[in-house]
Amino acid sequence: MAVNPTREQIEAMAAIAGREGDGPLVMLNLNRYRERAAYTDAPPGGGSADVSGREAYERYGAVALDVLRRVGGDVLWQAFATLTVIGDDGERWDEVIAVRYPSAQAFLDLALDPEIGAALAHRDAGLEHATLIRCTA
Repeated sequence: MAVNPTREQIEAMAAIAGREGDGPLVMLNLNRYRERAAYTDAPPGGGSADVSGREAYERYGAVALDVLRRVGGDVLWQAFATLTVIGDDGERWDEVIAVRYPSAQAFLDLALDPEIGAALAHRDAGLEHATLIRCTA
């Protein structure tokens, strides 16, 4: 199951970034967490590897929130998903997060930030499946 974007998906965002009309957008994050985090190495920054997937993702989220604000973005809302009413088991989500960015370039700035890079091990360890949907602001 996908957790990270493909090269083609990043290239599609990069094609938009910095061009005329590159304005505000919302990224809708659909997250399904592992029951237990699956670190491949010791967690960056220390701490136990024996945590829930959600706890591992929260470690990433603390870093991501700081970087997000630095690039001019903010979390619009966050909610825990409780039931998939239409869809199959592959479309079960634990959490939905809507994040506003001032531009596609700001999103790429966040994605390529060294602090985010250092925290990705927490995200990867915590997520079983993720979908990220670019929406109009």
